[in-house]
Amino acid sequence: MTPPRISRVASLLVLAALFVLTIGFANAADFSHLSGSYQVLRETDLGSQTRVRLQLHLSNHGQRDLHIQRITFWGSARHPGGKPQACSLLVHPGSFASTTQEVTMPRSEYRSWTSEKRLNLLVAVEGSGGREATELVRLDRISGGKEN
Repeated sequence: MTPPRISRVASLLVLAALFVLTIGFANAADFSHLSGSYQVLRETDLGSQTRVRLQLHLSNHGQRDLHIQRITFWGSARHPGGKPQACSLLVHPGSFASTTQEVTMPRSEYRSWTSEKRLNLLVAVEGSGGREATELVRLDRISGGKEN
């Protein structure tokens, strides 16, 4: 038979763990409501590199304002991503916001994500209490508008 004191301590530890997990999931839920699309406005061949000017459209399907602070263009596992870029963008609940960004990347990486018609974007978002979280958002390509 388990002594009552150990049983109480174990119960308190289980309750504390559940409380911590619940808070973690609540905070993660604040940031998991982004989706988006992109349009290539211009691409410039720089030899082994390609400079791309993109129009990004990000939608907030959540119930809180999302303040995007930084974005990183994120490729495949072989090309995990570029340098983070500052991007101050406020996306209201049930709304979308657009921004134009320019990025230079290896030509092979550019060809890879254009053939898939999707682009991954790592987004740093300021949440409640000033805490920052990151989310990987898959962007679908919008055709047209490209000038060389």
